[in-house]
Amino acid sequence: MTSIPTTMRAIEAHSTNFDDLTLSTLPTPQPQAGEILVRVKAASINYRDIVLVKGLYKPDIKFPFVPLSDASGEVAAIGPGVTRFRVGDHVVPTFIQGWPNGLPIPERRANWTLGWPRTGVLQEYIVVPADDAVLKPASLSHIEAATLPIAALTAWSALTRGGIKGGDWVLVEGTGGVSIFALQFAKSMGAKVIVLTSSEDKMQRVRSLGSDSAVNYKQVPEWSGVVRDMTGGHGIDIVVETAGSTLPQALKAMSFGGYVGIVGFLGGFEVPMPIVPLIESMLRIEGIAVGSRGQFEAMNRAIEAAGIKPVIDRVLALADAKEAFKLMERGGHFGKIVIEL
Repeated sequence: MTSIPTTMRAIEAHSTNFDDLTLSTLPTPQPQAGEILVRVKAASINYRDIVLVKGLYKPDIKFPFVPLSDASGEVAAIGPGVTRFRVGDHVVPTFIQGWPNGLPIPERRANWTLGWPRTGVLQEYIVVPADDAVLKPASLSHIEAATLPIAALTAWSALTRGGIKGGDWVLVEGTGGVSIFALQFAKSMGAKVIVLTSSEDKMQRVRSLGSDSAVNYKQVPEWSGVVRDMTGGHGIDIVVETAGSTLPQALKAMSFGGYVGIVGFLGGFEVPMPIVPLIESMLRIEGIAVGSRGQFEAMNRAIEAAGIKPVIDRVLALADAKEAFKLMERGGHFGKIVIEL
């Protein structure tokens, strides 16, 4: 077995400026009772990481801290009492720790999240409770599996909470990680998918992934009527709402009894919302907070059964972490941005 070094490389955020993301040397953590030490092989970046470092999402954040919440790696050591994993197992930690099934305890939802307040994963070794990790899908590499904890599980939860079934119309907003996973999952479940995107090139790319239709929202800013027409007048059964600001238009495009899973706030933290369509069309709106470990395991089984492969925009080295943050902030990526360790 490879010996575990006493120190490790890590990226630390020292201010709200991405240029102050620095490569540091920190002590390697040690697993305690019930914990596993994971040698991180890859980590992926989410929009949450951008607004965290910039101080927009959690204004009380304290520097320095190690960012990022999504990773995949190999169990390097186990603490006393661990039976769930063995050294050498390939695992993916859960984003919200301490959430096995059902609804999480509110305090855990708020404070047991990797990347803040809990230590992030952009370091060579991390310690997590053995109960708060899942086996990596055997069909995926570590680079691919590192995209799963937030983006994939959020998409999976939105669709399954919405009660997706074959023949449903699903509206996916954008071409970031959550949106592309939602497209892939929905198609594997027999649904029909419309994607909102910003360029003709991206329209072609989502069609190659199975999208039934696509709308360039820059050319058609008032897209609700066009989307409804694409469904033959039926309307959208499930909306995976990534922007927040597009919610009023999404409501106009929905079917009777339709469902909106609000998964993000790319367009801002607040939005005016019409009430009458909610009542008249008996619409359901729900906030999606990623998902439990049980949902993660169910999703992984579906990924393997359907042969789904995460769409990765690019892979960067640990030393290039600040470029990964700047790339995510600029947008324009298609799928996920991954940092390989």
